[in-house]
Amino acid sequence: MRTGYWKKLKTALLATLCTLSLLALAGYWYADGFRLDEQALADPASRSTDLAFVRAGVGESRGRILAVLTSTAAIGASGKKAGFELTELSRAYYVFVANGFEVDIASPLGGKPPMRLDDELVAADYAFLNDAQAIAKLDRSVPLAQVDPSRYAAVYFVGGKGAMFDFPGHREIQRIVGAVHDRGGIVGAVCHGPAALLEVRLGNGRRLIEGKRMTGFSNDEELFLLKDARRLFPFLLQERIAGYGARYVEGPIYLDNTVVDGHLVTGQNPWSTWSVAESMVAALGHAPVPRERTGEEIGVRLLSVYYREGRDAADRAKAHSAQADRRILLMHALVAAMQYRWRDAFHIQRLARP
Repeated sequence: MRTGYWKKLKTALLATLCTLSLLALAGYWYADGFRLDEQALADPASRSTDLAFVRAGVGESRGRILAVLTSTAAIGASGKKAGFELTELSRAYYVFVANGFEVDIASPLGGKPPMRLDDELVAADYAFLNDAQAIAKLDRSVPLAQVDPSRYAAVYFVGGKGAMFDFPGHREIQRIVGAVHDRGGIVGAVCHGPAALLEVRLGNGRRLIEGKRMTGFSNDEELFLLKDARRLFPFLLQERIAGYGARYVEGPIYLDNTVVDGHLVTGQNPWSTWSVAESMVAALGHAPVPRERTGEEIGVRLLSVYYREGRDAADRAKAHSAQADRRILLMHALVAAMQYRWRDAFHIQRLARP
């Protein structure tokens, strides 16, 4: 009887090993079919002079823009990292510079703010890290209390989870935004950055955002990344924006969604950074310097077409566009699968194939 047992066990083990081997082989074949190795990553040695849109930038000085970063390094007492997102600063920074604006950097406490780095950086992000002047501004950010708002044509609030803690209700932020807005300047913010605008009131006592169309990091995006976000944060940004009388405009999860309402420009998430910065330049009365879109941006646009117009329209857009970053398409396929949107996951991974 023991002999029969061991024989069945060895047969089962062999079958299992064969099945796992076949699955591994199939998985390798599936992954290899995307040919990700053909898509070069950005060069970590990139410099601002390597950015064509910066080299083609306007020669005239058009004024100054203040970029504001959080000083909060952790999410409450949880130990989870907060800080600001580099990509939401670096990409906007060079859009502003290319379009003739000097950029100053400030934070609630001044000094070196806590930075978060994404896994996938583009040339502009590396260029910022290699830009001695930009890094000097970052390391010696101006305390908000020392900012003279009369010097700035616009103020831009960079996102990052730390913004949820030290931006809302900050007295100096209210002073700076109020002064820039009252002079007809532009107020911009991306991802968690709109948290800075929640408590800002105008001279008539009304909230700046009341009745405005705007966006910010959505509930779906927040809760997908942090299941316990309601416990970790003092509020969820989408709910607070709507609760304070603004008309929250929600786009698909993790895709570019920028909303312009008069002198207010807001973006939903990090993938909105480029369009927020260029929309701010346009709101300041200038046509943004032409810029070649990154593979990441092209992928985000394909996804937007897919969600807005369907699979066939996305296939046509793919056929007539430059090469999209397949990694971001696969990331969205994974997000869809994790949300049990199997049909979307299947069609999006098809978009990622060469």
